[in-house]
Amino acid sequence: MTVPSASRALPWALIGAACLGSFAATSSGTTRAPFLLEMAHDLDVSMPLVANLVSMTATAWGVTSAAAGYLSDLVGRRALLVAALIALALAMCGQASAGSFLWVAVWASGAGGCAGAFTGVVFTEVSSRVEDRQRGRALGWVMGGQSLTLVVGVPLAAWVGSAIGWRGWNVCVGGLAFVASLALLLTVRSGRRPVTRAEQRPALRRALSPRVLALLGTGIAERICYGLAAVYFATFLQAVYGLSLAATAIPLAVFALGNVLGTILGGQLADRLRDRLRTFAIAMAMSGLAALGLFMWHPAPAISVALGFLYVMLNALGRPSYMASLAAVPDEVRGTVLGLNGTSASLGWICAAGLGAVMISTVGFEGFGPLGAVLGVLGTIGALSCRRMSS
Repeated sequence: MTVPSASRALPWALIGAACLGSFAATSSGTTRAPFLLEMAHDLDVSMPLVANLVSMTATAWGVTSAAAGYLSDLVGRRALLVAALIALALAMCGQASAGSFLWVAVWASGAGGCAGAFTGVVFTEVSSRVEDRQRGRALGWVMGGQSLTLVVGVPLAAWVGSAIGWRGWNVCVGGLAFVASLALLLTVRSGRRPVTRAEQRPALRRALSPRVLALLGTGIAERICYGLAAVYFATFLQAVYGLSLAATAIPLAVFALGNVLGTILGGQLADRLRDRLRTFAIAMAMSGLAALGLFMWHPAPAISVALGFLYVMLNALGRPSYMASLAAVPDEVRGTVLGLNGTSASLGWICAAGLGAVMISTVGFEGFGPLGAVLGVLGTIGALSCRRMSS
């Protein structure tokens, strides 16, 4: 009997729809970056106040990710995925029509909540549709949709937004979310698997095993490690080398390409190497070393950009292995677990922004190197400890 190849067995239609939805969800917040000054002027508020929308979005994202993950184990995933993206489309249109910063903040928080409700559930759906040996590649492609936001979404927002403004761009993102909802409506299977009475409510004790909790904690360290560079890389280049904002465009694109490449290669490694957590541990250790070089040695802009590419690529190499390991739980609690991953990731982003601000105000960007190294060590220790725990 001929065994189908792994690539032919993957549900590519679902993966493509999930990538589109992930791109729209991430773009709802990330592509706000080029418009901070324009939004501040339009809404008659300070630019730092507009920048604080990131924290509001991340908080709402984390809360709804956990709630939607648990709910998906109760009622199924198709309706939640489609509804989350339609609600995201409405929230983006709400931002576009808001007349004050207060209402922009309300709609932006709602959009973050919708994106959070979508992300954990779509990872659950994709991981449930593939075998464990293919899960790293499948999840890696979905994460690639998120990574493309930095490579394609932000430059596209700046280009299109120059003609239609931040309000018009929000409408465009809303339209993209609506298209993605239709794609998922066509590719996600309807209905739910039969469950016993004992399974009607996902057992939190079963979902939150010591191994899962340890993995979620390790994931926070990984997201802080990544977030430090993702949030502050442009500021680092401006402060150290005196580059203008326009001059950081190409370095930021190179940085984003490192994330995309690492995610795709990491998906391949996750399925080809048996010990996924060891792969994740090695990636964290190597990214910690790269952090020392990136933030403590800066002889020339080109070298720092190359080190930024290496740093983010090494970090991304381990992410698919981490996600595939986290998804290796019974199907009836997988939504709850992956929803909580969205919550831990949001916490990591918030901590990265806060820790980075403290470092800059006290010891400068040189402090990012040791901090990144410590986080890499913590991630490595956490991953190796999880290897010895039962699922």
